[in-house]
Amino acid sequence: MENCHDIAHLGHVEIYTDRFEDSLAFFTDVYGLKLSGQDDTSAYLRAWEDYEYHSLKLTRHHTTGVGHIGYRVASPDALARRVKVIEQSGYKTHGWVDGDQGHGRAFRFEDPFGHIFEIYWDTNRYTPAPDDTPALKNLASRYTGAAPRRIDHLNLLASDVSVFRDFMQTCLGSRVTEYIQLDNGRIGGCWFTVNNKTYDLACTEEHGDADARLHHVTYATDQREDILRAADIFLENGVHIETGPHKHAIQGTFFLYVWEPAGNRVELANAGARLILAPDWEPVCWTETDRKKGQAWGLKTIDTFHTHGTPPTQAKS
Repeated sequence: MENCHDIAHLGHVEIYTDRFEDSLAFFTDVYGLKLSGQDDTSAYLRAWEDYEYHSLKLTRHHTTGVGHIGYRVASPDALARRVKVIEQSGYKTHGWVDGDQGHGRAFRFEDPFGHIFEIYWDTNRYTPAPDDTPALKNLASRYTGAAPRRIDHLNLLASDVSVFRDFMQTCLGSRVTEYIQLDNGRIGGCWFTVNNKTYDLACTEEHGDADARLHHVTYATDQREDILRAADIFLENGVHIETGPHKHAIQGTFFLYVWEPAGNRVELANAGARLILAPDWEPVCWTETDRKKGQAWGLKTIDTFHTHGTPPTQAKS
């Protein structure tokens, strides 16, 4: 498949929480994101080198999970081209919506499992207040505490990953960089990129009786040692550490997974200097036998990593 450059990067993720104040305190005071603004329903958050107004929209809701996923396009012309492709694709579209505090109008559409996506061009760049102006003028804001550097990726759940793969390739022009091939012939997971990052979105198989669920959202750190420090910060603040620190076999990222107060899974990760530079990259296939070996250094994947997602649901019978 010819590489598509209409989509520039993952812009933001909207996360639902039924414990808004507790979740906001976690993301700002413990996890280390910065509050750009707030309205009656949502808080707009960003990491210290996210150039846009927000990369995480935290929204009051009756439950947890993902509200929508936003990608920024490469240009106004790219937006028009991509909207035309999506409208002709046969996938469900929601049409144009007004922007929020973080960006201008956006075109919304939906995958076959109920996850809502949007693409946009006009964005509000973050302007730091005097107490957040960095010493180095090529940074977006000050680096503070154990704060993550930028949004990195998210992981969604789908009952048929191959169907989701077709959606991502068609609507966003994404490339698959790695995937899991199950013995039963199904695809257990796919990792996608729209640029030279190793991945900006992953989709893994849903083991619950629900659609449109979130597995996790991830921010990147400067180095592995930041994640080790964060583990101590989470420990001191009573945050549930689910698994890690350790290294993934797939994609090779150094990781730490925690649950924020409402139950959404949040990751800190460091991919090192790994990029996908080859234009003819062949997706790496991982078999069930490969996966049974555990993570890169032998840590076995814990059961909740396969069963826990948000919003909560019953396991399939």
